[in-house]
Amino acid sequence: MHRRTLLKNALAAAGATAGAAMPWAAAHAQSDYPSQPLRWVVPYPAGGGTDVLARTVAEALRGPLGQQIVVDNRPGASTNIGAQMVATAKPDGYTLMSADNALLAYNEHLFSKLPFSPEKDFTYIAGLSRFPLALVVHPAFEAKTVKDLLAYARANPGKLNYASPGNGSPHHLAMEMFKNRTQTFLTHIPYRGAAPALQDVMGGQVPCMFLDLAAGLPVIQAGKVRALAIGSARRVPGLPDVPTLAEAGVPNTEVYAFQGVLGPAGLPPALVTRLNTEVNKALASPPVVKRMQDFGMEPLAGSPEQFRAMARAEAKRWGEIIKAAGVKLD
Repeated sequence: MHRRTLLKNALAAAGATAGAAMPWAAAHAQSDYPSQPLRWVVPYPAGGGTDVLARTVAEALRGPLGQQIVVDNRPGASTNIGAQMVATAKPDGYTLMSADNALLAYNEHLFSKLPFSPEKDFTYIAGLSRFPLALVVHPAFEAKTVKDLLAYARANPGKLNYASPGNGSPHHLAMEMFKNRTQTFLTHIPYRGAAPALQDVMGGQVPCMFLDLAAGLPVIQAGKVRALAIGSARRVPGLPDVPTLAEAGVPNTEVYAFQGVLGPAGLPPALVTRLNTEVNKALASPPVVKRMQDFGMEPLAGSPEQFRAMARAEAKRWGEIIKAAGVKLD
């Protein structure tokens, strides 16, 4: 009995020592963070606006974090392939990802079942940017204003087509919101990507589309398409003469793309705070500011809580539009 008591006491002491050591070890590991290169998953092909912004911010973070950040492009399935990789990654701060409207606001409504929850399976780290979409037409199209476009659509029901980069894209759903708010009907012509859709609008094969300013600002400024309105609350500096949709007579129709940084669920709060702080500093750095201005973007600096609240509010707002339009990607 005496031996059993001694053994029990020894095990208890060992457990207490190990328990005391574990918080120290975790804190020590976090204080050394990062001690190896980070991976930044971009769920789109290389060369697009999301990829360019991720690489620009990653480069700005390299000095403050003291480590290289490797951008890993994992496109496919409306960002779900890249998202699932990150959702199942180890929550140690070494796997991050760019997330946009698709993952954060659309896909839970577009797909009947996802292999992850946008709300529960990620750590929201920081917002990156927001950029509005513009309603554009071919320069020779007869509609010169939004009012003209609506008049044409109502006089020619079912005959007005619009292009988009594909079903479920921000451009597609922006037009669905526009149709919902104006009670008009336009026929959707989906393309495989923004480039071919824009090419056909510039060529006159399709008269109109919603175009994101990240890709479209230079095209609009060059006169290759004409912008009728901007889907933001305020006019944009690069297009000061183009009214907002509200100014053009279509209120409650803000349409924009947004991006932020996520990690797997369960990231230690200390790492989230460190990453959020460094991302916010990067967004204010001259190289990132210039790149955002070139793409017509505005920074979304703020806390993780602010980013999460904005994303969940967008999911609710767009869920109503997607349901009303009956759009599904299954």
